[in-house]
Amino acid sequence: MTVQSTTPGAAAKELARREHTTSQRVQHLLHQHPALSPAIILLLTVVCFTAVNSRFSNPAALSLLVQQTAVVAALAVGQTLIILTAGIDLSVGAITILSTMVMATLAAENGWPAGLALAAGIVLGLAAGVLNGLLVTRIGLPPFIVTLGTLSIFTAIALLYSGGQSIQNNRLPGLLNWTGDGFAIGRFRVTTGVLIVIALYVVVGFALSQTSWGRHVYAVGDDPEAARLSGVRSRRVLFSVYAVAGLIYGIAGWVLIGRAGAASPNAIVDANLDSITAVVIGGTSLFGGRGGLLGTLLGALIVQAFTVGLSLAGVDAQYRLLAVGVLVIVAVSVDQWIRKVRS
Repeated sequence: MTVQSTTPGAAAKELARREHTTSQRVQHLLHQHPALSPAIILLLTVVCFTAVNSRFSNPAALSLLVQQTAVVAALAVGQTLIILTAGIDLSVGAITILSTMVMATLAAENGWPAGLALAAGIVLGLAAGVLNGLLVTRIGLPPFIVTLGTLSIFTAIALLYSGGQSIQNNRLPGLLNWTGDGFAIGRFRVTTGVLIVIALYVVVGFALSQTSWGRHVYAVGDDPEAARLSGVRSRRVLFSVYAVAGLIYGIAGWVLIGRAGAASPNAIVDANLDSITAVVIGGTSLFGGRGGLLGTLLGALIVQAFTVGLSLAGVDAQYRLLAVGVLVIVAVSVDQWIRKVRS
């Protein structure tokens, strides 16, 4: 009869091997399902803040949380498209505000029909995205520099055009205020703006996952040169991404009017950082080629949930900002780790 014995050194090596294998499995799982980690974070966030204050999970509070998330979630759709191509858009808020002020001013001050004023604002958002796309693809400027410049340009135009004055909802036609209307499902209230944002996620999500355009967006973000060599018109795809993002920002401007109850040139001052934060926390890689809209939506909800939950817990505003900053750093660190996955 033979008695097998294991030396302490062998046991330690076996334990390390098992831990390494488990780590690789988790790494592969998160790489294949980018929305998984933000889903877990959101679930833990809801559970923890509900335990701290039961009002957090109150239907009325949750419906308010969703409504507050709507505008940033809409902007994050366009930001996701651009970050998937390894770019970044710092002009998100400026384009949205410019579109908002144009559609509101045309309707309230110039007497334009509501539908025409709305269309003009959305088309202006599209035109702003086209300008960003041309500067990036035709002149070859880095997205960061382009959108940093157009951030100032669009902000200045919005302030000059509006005279720095807000336009209250009682001066606006019903169509522009429509995104603030809603209906109740029990104690949970859903606004038209929230439904429009959900529709944006469904349409753009379908385009990303089920069309050749979506596959090309991921390919360009992962390796633009390899995509070009495989027959993808990289510059055309990149240009289309900025154009579509601009269109989405114009629609977000409409949602903003309904949410804020006014058109103000000083609204959503943190939109640029908030949209990037939502995308990063949602698992989309800043290096391009990996991520998706489901994660972005969860990321936007996480940011707002942290803000509301910490507020209900009586945490000072500065510490709430600190918590979101820590979340961003953790999310980027996890992304770096996931990108090292071995096939």
